[in-house]
Amino acid sequence: MNVIVTGGTKGIGRAIAEAFFQIGANLAICSRNQADLEALKKDFDQRREDQSVFIMQCDMSSKSDIISFAKEVLNQFSDIDVLINNAGVFIPGAICDEEEGALDLMINTNLYSAYHLSRAIVPNMKTRRTGHIFNICSIASKIAYPNGGSYSISKFALLGLNNVLREELKPHGVKVTAVLPGATWSNSWAGVELPRDRLMEAADIADSIICAYQMKPSAVVEEIIIRPQLGDL
Repeated sequence: MNVIVTGGTKGIGRAIAEAFFQIGANLAICSRNQADLEALKKDFDQRREDQSVFIMQCDMSSKSDIISFAKEVLNQFSDIDVLINNAGVFIPGAICDEEEGALDLMINTNLYSAYHLSRAIVPNMKTRRTGHIFNICSIASKIAYPNGGSYSISKFALLGLNNVLREELKPHGVKVTAVLPGATWSNSWAGVELPRDRLMEAADIADSIICAYQMKPSAVVEEIIIRPQLGDL
């Protein structure tokens, strides 16, 4: 099993990479930070020698970087079984007050990254009539909230992309699932003084994805919505 995880060195992405590694997957992981990538690969390589971990530094807001990453992955792994479109960026602010360029950056990173990478990888899945794409959206894909600004716009758009892919790939045996987590512990919440159980653990998001992936070919989980037990913040 060969799995791509974008933004796979931290937070939800790292938890997803770990979960698939635990069930025997070979991994292709990208991130903007080379040191983080190397540390992740060293960790995985030390634990198991029979699984391949390919890493590549990549700015997922850059189309050329995305295309280069896809080509390298397809050179490493002839077949792709799972694509996790997880890379994203969050810049808080109101639409009328946020810095110029905030929408451009978040659309490029949160939406276009999934668009360009899916277009590069889907032909491999369609040819084999199998595969599963998970798009890591957000509760912000469904509900606009204060100070969400352009982040919500980009995540609404990502859910739209997910739903279009779902319809287009039905006849080709390729599954598509939207994952919409609420507040989850990650670097974005570093320094926030809240009880640990007020936010979700990234591992719980990853576990839900593994469960959806392991369903029989005749079934697909179209949408996974996960919120903290006490609700949204």
